[in-house]
Amino acid sequence: FKDRRVINVQSVETLPKRKLDVRIAHRFGDVAGDNGGFKTVFGLENARDVLLGAEYGVSDNLTLGVFRTKGAGVLPDGTPGLRQILNGVYKVRLIRQKESEGAPFTLTAVGITSLSTAEKIEEATESIQSFPKFAHRLAHHVQLMAARKFSDGLSLQVNAGYTYRNLVPSGDVNGLFSVGGAARIQLSKVVGIIADLTVPFSDNRTADNGFYPALGLGFEFETGGHVFQVNFTNATAIMETDFIPYTTTSWGQGEFRLGFTVSRIFNL
Repeated sequence: FKDRRVINVQSVETLPKRKLDVRIAHRFGDVAGDNGGFKTVFGLENARDVLLGAEYGVSDNLTLGVFRTKGAGVLPDGTPGLRQILNGVYKVRLIRQKESEGAPFTLTAVGITSLSTAEKIEEATESIQSFPKFAHRLAHHVQLMAARKFSDGLSLQVNAGYTYRNLVPSGDVNGLFSVGGAARIQLSKVVGIIADLTVPFSDNRTADNGFYPALGLGFEFETGGHVFQVNFTNATAIMETDFIPYTTTSWGQGEFRLGFTVSRIFNL
């Protein structure tokens, strides 16, 4: 993969040692459906989530990052998830694909800790933003990813992860397992098609209960030190601790959105 993220999911890639990746990502509003269409210029008037931050290659196999997100997750009944989130990302490449040395795939682990810096709302006792304890501001995600580059034109990845939120609304579950995958097809030297899918597993994470897998499709453009991505996804949130538990919008109902990511690599 060309980037450390595909669309919604992390990729197996880590930054080379002493490289700094400064990143901006954006998710707009629904393109169609009840909240989209011409009245919102197909979602362009609405900013659902925004990410700003950077990550650094401590070594070729270890990347650390800090990102700020607005937070956009919401339950089917309208209950919001965490907002104004500071996200710490730690990523370790365990195995690197090297055909001549017998490693047929790359294996990488990633961990994410998210901290809400939003103001505590003490009177909203039914909301998770009441934050009875400081620990209730935290959510965590761990994930293992395996990927293989089959040719210069095709790379595939599979993921398995676990997300834990310290505080959830009544009736929800703290922990969620998820599985997914990603693909990249190289069209030319600088352009690729990318796609990813994440499916959470829980008795209440079904379409009948208003939850949907997070599916993303997009294009990736590499120009020197820049990687620019344009995508469409039904996930409103950007970070795993937010979009995995809270994707309640459906492609089938026109509840998908335009997004973009700009990544710039610096040598330090």
